[in-house]
Amino acid sequence: MRPVHHLIVVVVIALVAGCGTPARSPETTISTGPKIDVIWVPSDVVVVRQMLQMAGVGRDDVVYDLGSGDGRIVIMAAREFGARGVGVDIDPELIRKARANAVTAGVADRVTFVEEDLFTADISQATVVAIYLGPDVNLRLRPKLQRELRPGARIVSHDYDLGDWQPEQTATVYFDNRDHLVFLWRVPSR
Repeated sequence: MRPVHHLIVVVVIALVAGCGTPARSPETTISTGPKIDVIWVPSDVVVVRQMLQMAGVGRDDVVYDLGSGDGRIVIMAAREFGARGVGVDIDPELIRKARANAVTAGVADRVTFVEEDLFTADISQATVVAIYLGPDVNLRLRPKLQRELRPGARIVSHDYDLGDWQPEQTATVYFDNRDHLVFLWRVPSR
């Protein structure tokens, strides 16, 4: 009988010491990286050009791209339309890539990239905001756009609308064997 008592004591000590602690379930896993609401998928240059043309981007504009990825939208806005641009992305690697792309494109003096959450970024200086996010993210972002942008500011979105806020203009760009939708809104006077 004595060996059984020793076994019980060893099991109790092991459990108390933590050896019997179950592994964390996936729901309780702690993440140390940024919370990313959407996976970055680049808009093709044909779609980007349509977005910027539809928004009427020009030299006096400041184009913000929320979820800017590699920076292609604000880089094109600066290079082809003469605008200034700000790219906002939460992913530090994409921010580094966008900055390098701006240098390569020769527009690093006209564009800025900030590592920040698009829901907390200050967008009040934007005259144009470009987005390619997703339906749920667009709906969550809509109150911020309406609250922080000045009347007359334009919002242009690739593929996803802003719920029941009717766009001023909609276009279809056929590319890569599918239709890409482009929507344009203008912030109304208050």
